[in-house]
Order: sequence, then structure tokens, then C-alpha cells
Amino acid sequence: MTVKELYLENFRNYSEQTAVFTDGVNVIAGRNAQGKTNLIEAIYYLGTGRSFRPAVDKELISFGSERSCIRANVVSFEREQTLEARLFHGRRREYYINSVKIKSMSEIAGRLTIVVFGPDDLDMIKSGAAVKRKLMDHCLSQLRPGYRTSLTEFNRLYERKSHILRNHRDKPALLELLDDYDHLLAQQSARLIYYRSAFSEILAGKAAEIHRDFSGNKEALTIRYKTVAGMDFKDKKPEQILPDLLEHQREHRRAELMSGMCLSGAHKDDLEVEINGSPARKYASQGQARTAAVSIKLAERDIHYDDRGEYPVLLLDDVLSELDIARREYILGKIQTGQVMITTTDDEPATGSNFTLHIDNGRIL
Repeated sequence: MTVKELYLENFRNYSEQTAVFTDGVNVIAGRNAQGKTNLIEAIYYLGTGRSFRPAVDKELISFGSERSCIRANVVSFEREQTLEARLFHGRRREYYINSVKIKSMSEIAGRLTIVVFGPDDLDMIKSGAAVKRKLMDHCLSQLRPGYRTSLTEFNRLYERKSHILRNHRDKPALLELLDDYDHLLAQQSARLIYYRSAFSEILAGKAAEIHRDFSGNKEALTIRYKTVAGMDFKDKKPEQILPDLLEHQREHRRAELMSGMCLSGAHKDDLEVEINGSPARKYASQGQARTAAVSIKLAERDIHYDDRGEYPVLLLDDVLSELDIARREYILGKIQTGQVMITTTDDEPATGSNFTLHIDNGRIL
């Protein structure tokens, strides 16, 4: 999977620019706030339909402009295709594959697979459950189109049920809808739990192997998937998970009504990480936590390769500068195959690449 050429029009601080990339390691260099991250954000958007930063579509459009365009020529399994996203103020975006407008964003799954690794990801081990769910959702949405559909529907149902729980005292009639939303939410939760539990098992095995090598066989990394209490999800299909979720909802109905919060569903999922048998979130040193984070991200990349037979595009957003020399060299040693984009403020970063794009205030030099 490679991005050959990227065209930007009125995207962030780029008025109109074209970037050409090599198949290997691409260094994107420049001072802070020049547009390095914006460049790889555009690539990520084409592959996933969203930004990896907290931003809505209208914030991606250059100030003073009414529309924006992101277009890339992508090669996968020796087949070239064009992906294009058009963003607008005041109306929905449009997405095109080979100049044909798509009807559903699920159609982009697998067209441009991406793993992104930034400074915030180095803190994932110490962060809360939402960060780990985002990791699972990002990877599964690219690998399984049905997962993205279920996640979108789950989020919609979750917001509706939460609305009912928050407002039922003032509007008692809302409670008439609660049973229906409970059942629909449980159905989508069962699908997400099914996918996440299977993904987590694969991730745990790969990350443990990488971490063992990374730490010189001194540390053991363990990852366990966790969902709502008492759930038996091991080797079960969604329809087998559903009865347990419905029972969990019934048991927590009173507590939900009193608290005004949704207490049952896939939004409670987490990945529990241990290093040498101790909870990493509480007891891991900064070095241990960062080693674990690198291991998990490299494992995510390997999962893409095993599933599709080609590496995803790897976006390293200023992450190398946050690592010590040993961890930096380990990453660079593991990414000798596949296309990689590395943003950096260094003029000559120790990446082993002789291909560099210099960015200056939204211009590619």
C-alpha cells in the first residue's frame, strides 16, 4: 500500500500544493507550525474519513475558503486508484473513488489502510479506556467494513438512549422508547464485542512477541480485553453474546434511571495492560510504558499485513523526537518494508532515508 501523489486545495494551511512520495521512508521536515502534521492528516483522512486530531470537517477547510479538496493516487497490489474527498461549509462532504461518488463511507474500507503513531500514543498505556477503544476502532474500521457500520449505529443509539436517561424525569413519555433502544443497542454492542475480543487476542500475541524482543527478553507484556462485568464472550458469536447483554441491561435498569447514564454496552470496553504481571497503568515506568506503546503500534501494523498481505502506510507524527535512541533505532529497524511518512523538525533525522520533503508555511519545497 503506497501513496504516490497527494494533491491539496484549501486544506488547513495549504492553498494548493502537490506532494510526490517514494515507496519507502519519506521524511517530512520543517519548523513547528509549518504544516507537517497537516500533510499526513490529509492522507489519514482519505483512508479513514476522519482526522486523527480532534477536528470536524469545517475546521479542515482553509480560513476564508468555502470548500477543500484532498486527492491521492494510491497503489495497492499493483493496482492504482484515485481517492478524493471534497469538504464544504454548510453541507455534507463528498467522497470519490476513481471519480465515482460513493454512497456510503463503508466503501472506503481497505482502499488506503493506515497506522498512525503520534506523541499522544506514547501515553496510551497510562491513559483511560477511551484511548484503547479508539485503537481497536481505528484498526477494525479499516479491516472490516461491517465493523464501521456497527460502530456508527452504536454511537447513534448510545446518544439517543443517553438522551432518554438524562431527560426522562422532565419528559416521562421518553421511557416508552427505552426498551426498543436497549435491544437495538445490545445488538450493536454484541457485534462490537465480538470483533474487539477477537482483535484483542491477536493484538496481545503480536505485541507480547515484539515487546519481548524490544526489552531484550526482560519483560513480559500482557493485554486482556475487558467488557461489561460478568460477560462471557470467549469464542461466542454476536447472537450468543446478546442474551448476556440484555440480562446485564435489566440488572442495571434502575441504576441507569437514577444516574441518568448508560451503564451497559460496548462503550465500557477496555484493554487491560500488564508488564511482568503488574498493571502497567499504575506501576509501569515511563520507559516501560513507552516500550509497550511502541510494541502495540508495531503489532497493529503487523495485523494489517497478515490480514491483507501488504503493509499499511505508517504515519509517524514527530514520535521519534520523543523517544530515546534505543527505542528510535528499534522502530527504524522494524519499518524497513512498506511506506512510511515521518514528520520531524530535524534537518537530517537519523531515519536511514535520503528522501525528504521540506515544508515551509504550507508550501512543499
